[in-house]
Amino acid sequence: MDDSLIGPALAPDLHVMTYNIRRRILHLPPRSSDLWSHRKVLLRRLLQAEQPTVLGVQEALLDQARWVGESLGPAFVRIGYGRNANREGESCPLYYDSRRLEAVSWRQFALSNTPTVAGSRSWGNVVPRVVVTAEFRDLGTGAVFRVFNTHFDHRSTKSRLQSARMITRLVDAGSGPVVVMGDANAGVRSAPYRELMHNAGLVDAWLMPERRLTPEWTTYSAYREPRMGGKRIDWLFVGRGVEVKAVGINAVRFDGAAPSDHEPVQAVLRLSPPGATSAPSAATFPR
Repeated sequence: MDDSLIGPALAPDLHVMTYNIRRRILHLPPRSSDLWSHRKVLLRRLLQAEQPTVLGVQEALLDQARWVGESLGPAFVRIGYGRNANREGESCPLYYDSRRLEAVSWRQFALSNTPTVAGSRSWGNVVPRVVVTAEFRDLGTGAVFRVFNTHFDHRSTKSRLQSARMITRLVDAGSGPVVVMGDANAGVRSAPYRELMHNAGLVDAWLMPERRLTPEWTTYSAYREPRMGGKRIDWLFVGRGVEVKAVGINAVRFDGAAPSDHEPVQAVLRLSPPGATSAPSAATFPR
């Protein structure tokens, strides 16, 4: 049986996924849906079926980040490190299929007033928050594009808005096709969403596909059955030069169990041919 919503993509298409895999929590009851020892097997099954060209993960501790990479297979490369000052703790790694993509450059920034200082915090968030950005070259088509993966704060509305404004500055610092994804901890009527839609020049991929593969599921399910009508807090945005061929929210369950308390958001993207848009520059923070 094929468990995939999309599965591996062939050039010129790219399969892009954003997924909060839920950090590993200790000392849980033995029957808890949150147990990593139970969920990790389900997560591996999902990732092996989907094989996204680019995957952005949130809340990954080091052992979980390794598990994701092993689940995807030896062709996949991980970039990004922990959000704390010592580069440990939760991370927002990007994974890419090296058979399709070459990483031209990549950076990790703190979402703060001092973005190049690892572990720095501003704007009211208690824990550090980060964005990982990479510039890729598609070995199949020659197209060059940038990807941003992030996780906004879960408590501070000010932090979420300032984080979105920082993403806008990073997007504006380069050119060419862009993909921005992550767990925003905010819905689509929020100020951070408007910031990315109106000021960063991005478009919500859910609004522009040729084909929707699923209903508009709530992306934070807390391990419950898939449901509609709640918040879509896990976002996938695209910029100019990116066509959304298909999009879906993968609410798969394995014998009734979910791999995470979030649902992954996935899309099939197609970039404009090289030369159709100006080439993006290396990822640097604008001064």
